[in-house]
Amino acid sequence: MNRLLVSVALLLPALALADVDPRFARMRDAAEPLGGLSAFLNRYIGECGDMFASADCRTKADEFRKNYRGKKLYMIVTEDVATMVSPGPYQPASGNFIINILPFFPGGKYAMTHGTPKKTDAQGNPVLPLLSVSGTTPEGWTGGMFARLFSSRGIRVQVVFTPLDIWSLPKPSGGKSFGVAARVEAILLTEGRTGEELGLWLDGKDANKKK
Repeated sequence: MNRLLVSVALLLPALALADVDPRFARMRDAAEPLGGLSAFLNRYIGECGDMFASADCRTKADEFRKNYRGKKLYMIVTEDVATMVSPGPYQPASGNFIINILPFFPGGKYAMTHGTPKKTDAQGNPVLPLLSVSGTTPEGWTGGMFARLFSSRGIRVQVVFTPLDIWSLPKPSGGKSFGVAARVEAILLTEGRTGEELGLWLDGKDANKKK
């Protein structure tokens, strides 16, 4: 078995296997679990220009992309590194909220994105449209408790995606940055501590379903 891919039993923490929206569960179970995004991106992009690259670097990269382009993959972004989520509006009276997701998933010196970024900001970061999910906090929650989900990095992100093409953008300091453009099929947000489902982005829609 490829070292990048491990069995579901080894990959998935207990919270990730908690009861979730059946639509996401079906997609997750039909996808191949990814053991490490950084290693996957390194091999998928396959930069072969440095002096340490092997003679067959290009051939290996081409074969790897052929095997994985168009294949559905599943990964977990643990709460300690899930910096792509940010709070949107929160309504204290009803508990209704919005969570924004920047579909930029870093892995080492590369990143996976939903779609192909066309430009960068002043710091050289790819510019991408935000995705959003909505939901309702449990009874008794306050705006402060909602905000602490983000300040304490308390949100876990699970993603089903299909890798497609490689993109490149110029760096402000010179050279280029590279990444993998993917079609993100679904993003599930859960509270990292309890596994409580917070929201689901599915097929380009806010598909949140409160149970």
